[in-house]
Amino acid sequence: MYYIGIDISKYKHDCFICDETGIIINENFSFKNDSKGFNLLLEELSKLDNSKTIKIGLESTGHYGINLKLFLEKNNYSFMEFNPVLIKKFINGQTLRKTKTDKVDAYLIAKYLMTVTYVATPKNFYLKYSLKKLTRYREDLIKSRSKSIVKITNILDHIFPEFKPFFKNNLGKTALYILNKYHLPSKISNMRDYETIQKISHGKFTNMQFIKLKNLAKDTIGESNNYLELELKLLLSSYFNTIQNIEVLDNEIISITNKLNSPILSIPGIGKISAATIIAEYGDICNFKSSNAMLAYAGLEPSVIQSGTELKSGKMVKRGSGHLRYILMNVAMFVVLHNATFSVYYYKKREEGKSHRVALSHVAKKLIRIIYYLEINNTLFDASKLV
Repeated sequence: MYYIGIDISKYKHDCFICDETGIIINENFSFKNDSKGFNLLLEELSKLDNSKTIKIGLESTGHYGINLKLFLEKNNYSFMEFNPVLIKKFINGQTLRKTKTDKVDAYLIAKYLMTVTYVATPKNFYLKYSLKKLTRYREDLIKSRSKSIVKITNILDHIFPEFKPFFKNNLGKTALYILNKYHLPSKISNMRDYETIQKISHGKFTNMQFIKLKNLAKDTIGESNNYLELELKLLLSSYFNTIQNIEVLDNEIISITNKLNSPILSIPGIGKISAATIIAEYGDICNFKSSNAMLAYAGLEPSVIQSGTELKSGKMVKRGSGHLRYILMNVAMFVVLHNATFSVYYYKKREEGKSHRVALSHVAKKLIRIIYYLEINNTLFDASKLV
């Protein structure tokens, strides 16, 4: 059996190879992060006795190592990823000396690999990696969309302060269509395409509202100028471009999620975009030893406070993935609405004096335990089994 530790960096990678007895096969091998370097690694691996198992370990280092992982997979080599925090703790436990080089790290990764049960990264890792990139980018676009609405509102406060209150302070499709087409109150006061606006609003925008908005535009206290109009046009253009990009992302995210076909999708109240984010942030759930480990990763476990003979639980630690914690707390409300057992559990916590957010956090914890069970057992959600 061969143990191979690879320390990944941006431009080159360092590799250490030994066998199960600790005999060093190669302790000083570096290769560039390019095609020539990868082929040098392949040549080095081909020199090994193919009758023996090859175990490769490397740190989970984001995009720097993605091409190497795909190369290994393409050439039928499995590998196991480690949390960099675990590797750091292992390295610190090996020596008191402040010695840190890429070659030493490669050696210690191989050594750490020898101490753990080898769990190869699944072959669909790239799909989950892509999903993580896409869902996080989508979150950025959602924030950008919200910022655009705030900026549009600020301009409206100057040129047409009555506009947003007219739409009950909600800039929906109808309001944005009118703004995008007419921009200024002087133009809105002369608009004539009522039938188009009514269709966009699905019949909710009445003729009386149409006339009232035109009159508001005519008598507005706002002041317009060419600079504000230009800024409004550019903001609206940016907003609609962001909307289109979100739609493109949603289609791609849903496509990948369908390919993964996770049991999470069988839980009522969890949509495909939400499920995609949970799948992407957790990655391979088989790497978690228990549902408690998943709770810790999401930062939903309570802190423990001990002083003398006193022992009590504190607030959530809020460490781990903030993206994951955010989506789990939001999804918790929807599963409460779609499943009676979750609903009963939520109101039970409320009756105990818990606030809305704290009660939801308990629902999120229960949800994580269910997700862990479904993924580990590869089974679909069954409400009748919930207690």
